[in-house]
Amino acid sequence: MSAKSSPLLFTILSECKTTKARVSKMELPHGPVDTPVFMPVGTQGTLKGILPEQLEKLNLQIMLANTYHLGTKPGVEILKKAGGLHKFMNWNKNLLTDSGGFQMVSLLKLAEITEEGVKFQSLNEQKAEVMLTPEHSIEIQNVIGADIIMQLDDVVKTTVPDKERIGVSVKRTTRWLDRCLKVHNRETDQSLFPIVQGTLYPDLREESAKDLIQRNVNGYAIGGLSGGESKDDFWKMVHLSTNLLPKDKPRYLMGVGFATDLVVCCALGVDMFDCVFPTRTARFGCALVMNGQINLRASKYKKDFSPIDPDCECDTCKRYTRAYLNCIVTHLPVACHLVTIHNIYFQLRLMKNIRDSISNGTFPVFVADFMLKNYPDKDYPKWIRESLEAVNITLH
Repeated sequence: MSAKSSPLLFTILSECKTTKARVSKMELPHGPVDTPVFMPVGTQGTLKGILPEQLEKLNLQIMLANTYHLGTKPGVEILKKAGGLHKFMNWNKNLLTDSGGFQMVSLLKLAEITEEGVKFQSLNEQKAEVMLTPEHSIEIQNVIGADIIMQLDDVVKTTVPDKERIGVSVKRTTRWLDRCLKVHNRETDQSLFPIVQGTLYPDLREESAKDLIQRNVNGYAIGGLSGGESKDDFWKMVHLSTNLLPKDKPRYLMGVGFATDLVVCCALGVDMFDCVFPTRTARFGCALVMNGQINLRASKYKKDFSPIDPDCECDTCKRYTRAYLNCIVTHLPVACHLVTIHNIYFQLRLMKNIRDSISNGTFPVFVADFMLKNYPDKDYPKWIRESLEAVNITLH
């Protein structure tokens, strides 16, 4: 790290001449990351259903872990003794940790939010309470040692129409950012990202972004989306946010992982994504394919001796059939393992195809082909048409 002036060096390598899509390289303490990138979620230091060495074989460059859950179990003391999460889970590539703020939404019945922070009822012991403040969130993340860490933000669900409450969250998120930056003591090897809030109100989102870009940071996250809002609202807020955030720093859209969303949001100028979807859906026996997903539990696959995807080069598709997987999905742990390998490979291959098409100047063609595969009757949803038209791609 001594040769670097920053724990995150961001270099734009190619830009699409039609859309806002770009290909970049992030140099982080645990190696390079090619963007646009999808980061699978390993909540508690493990990506369910797959081993770290298999992830390395898939050339996964970065994954996400969860500060709230790791802070609860194994806890800060054990992580400190282990020398951080990389050593604890034996992962030699990059890590990103969220701040615990999202649990304000997912555990809202268990949480109380004040200016000090968020008081949770512990998931492990129903009677124990946990106070997560901006300072405590950073303390935990400093111990975890992730290459990119998130500020604690005041998250409001996108389906909440209370503009006054959302205005409070925008200002509080900025105040909490300053508290996070003040106590962050590993600036040489951890990059702290602020999170743009404002849910579906353009003026509040603009206020949030303009406040956050005043701070000296290495990248930005777009939060407060993927919370049940309509796609018509979703894409407009992504488009607005990427227009406001600096071009020379990475833009991370939190909680997005469906293939169509990834393609559209890359066109809108996003560099980083994460979602539990590919691994979670694998546990239910669903495998990702170019036009959506297939439910391997369905009886029609009992005698189907083809691979999940004949064009896929993952180990699962090379060695196992739909019929075999149909026999074991949701019953035997190995099925979760096999489908997870395929789904992670699918996401990584999709992102590589996106990067390659941007680099060789064919991204608009790639987007049109992708959408046609997903909507062969050309009945494209309105939000897809409009979002792509906003960046000069017209679907015919």
